[in-house]
Amino acid sequence: MQRDGRAYLHDASIAAGLIGEFLGECSLEGYRNNALLKSAVERQFEILGEACNQLAKLDPELAEQIPNLRRIVDFRNLLAHAYAIVDDALVWGTATGNIPLLQQRLKDLLSKLDGR
Repeated sequence: MQRDGRAYLHDASIAAGLIGEFLGECSLEGYRNNALLKSAVERQFEILGEACNQLAKLDPELAEQIPNLRRIVDFRNLLAHAYAIVDDALVWGTATGNIPLLQQRLKDLLSKLDGR
């Protein structure tokens, strides 16, 4: 059975929230020195990117409402396939700078779809 767009939005929203939760007030240096934290954050970025990718295939109109969707999917692909060249500063900067705004947008879209 095929999932609907809300399910992918929900998955993306949860992943974005976990990225923020995992990082908390962690500094770049703290992030660089914590292999478990790096693995957890990168995994949530992969889930976020894959959820956006699947949403784009299922419901392109809804996916277009997510800012920088193509960049999110590309970032997921970088983490999954070019793991040897992942820059910790880029991951940390994206997580601390872009994820809070993206998470809010995903929540807004979910609320709109749910009629709230």
